[in-house]
Amino acid sequence: MIQRPFYLDQLRRWREKDVIKVLTGIRRCGKSTLLSMFRKELRQSGVPEENIISLNLEGIEGIDITESRQLLQYFVERLQPHGMNYIFIDEVQQVEHFEKAVDALYVQENCDVYVTGSNSQLLSGELATLLSGRYVEIRMHPLSFSEFVSAHPGTNLERLYPQYLTVSSFPYASTLRSVKDVRQYLSGIYDTVILKDIVGRRKLVNQALLKKITRFLFDNIGNPCSAKKIADTLTSMGSKTTIPTVENYLGALQDAFLFYRADRYDLKGKEYLKTGGKYYAVDLGLRQMVLGSKPMDAGHMLENVIYLELLRRYGEVYVGKIGTAEIDFVAMRNGEPNYYQVAYTVIGDDDRTLRRELSPLQAVKDYYPRYLLTMDLVPHASHEGIQQEYVLDWLMGAQVQ
Repeated sequence: MIQRPFYLDQLRRWREKDVIKVLTGIRRCGKSTLLSMFRKELRQSGVPEENIISLNLEGIEGIDITESRQLLQYFVERLQPHGMNYIFIDEVQQVEHFEKAVDALYVQENCDVYVTGSNSQLLSGELATLLSGRYVEIRMHPLSFSEFVSAHPGTNLERLYPQYLTVSSFPYASTLRSVKDVRQYLSGIYDTVILKDIVGRRKLVNQALLKKITRFLFDNIGNPCSAKKIADTLTSMGSKTTIPTVENYLGALQDAFLFYRADRYDLKGKEYLKTGGKYYAVDLGLRQMVLGSKPMDAGHMLENVIYLELLRRYGEVYVGKIGTAEIDFVAMRNGEPNYYQVAYTVIGDDDRTLRRELSPLQAVKDYYPRYLLTMDLVPHASHEGIQQEYVLDWLMGAQVQ
């Protein structure tokens, strides 16, 4: 098993705290494996086996459990009268009105509840209403670059980075030895997300349109993108559609964690902007599987990797606007910004490229940290307080929690 210390530490921190632990993330990103690691730790710490009660609602034991009363009964029959009961429910969204059973278990004095789900709507419906303030969300992603490196000991970073982009960051994909096997595995994930998590849950009737929008987003990673732009492009290509329809499909793709949207933030006006947002893919291996060998700008691929890493470290990431200039990312933590500019290289052109990339960061007049991340293998440098770092070293650095 590939170790996931960042997420394990969060489970340890919240153990037996009076909140429901909700793990969310795209299918096959490692949620079930993470809980398996955590259960192993519980047993090693002395928790009796019978006090660890788990159920995968997509497994053999859970396949016939379809409503909340059945779900509650499954656990009530197994609760132990002595000691803490650790409750684990995988893919909880499979049960209609699951929140009633989760709430009933949560209010028991001797139950510590952990659930996973593959759709962000898990926390925007009745669960959020019923359990307002009584749950904590742990957002899980596929492997970070540092986790991917840990699965390939002895290989240098420069060789692993291209593999990270093309082989995929899904944990199991990194264990497969042939490109054909990886593509087949990713195709299975993609089809399941499209058919089960999007078409099935959202009742979207036009699967062909959904896949065209997905291809458009994969092909435009890191570019400003709006529902109007997508609708106009698809209509001009013969697939007539409307802006509300595209907005509905974009929401479904984000709910299933296939894409993330980075909205723009006006640094001078201190306001969030509705236009000019960008979309980033949960995994670049999926992009290659969907689009084939179609090339993509190396800078935008790097931008996608950095965006996901900032999401892991900070949880809240925007595209920065300052006047007419743009800062690639503004990562917020506790209301305080960190500014990041990403460039594949700034070497050459008599430093014109370097000056161009530094310019938006220099326009920021506060004193929060500013970074320029590049693939240039050069010593760490400071440009009037702006820290330039070799991006692969930065990706291997400690994560903010």
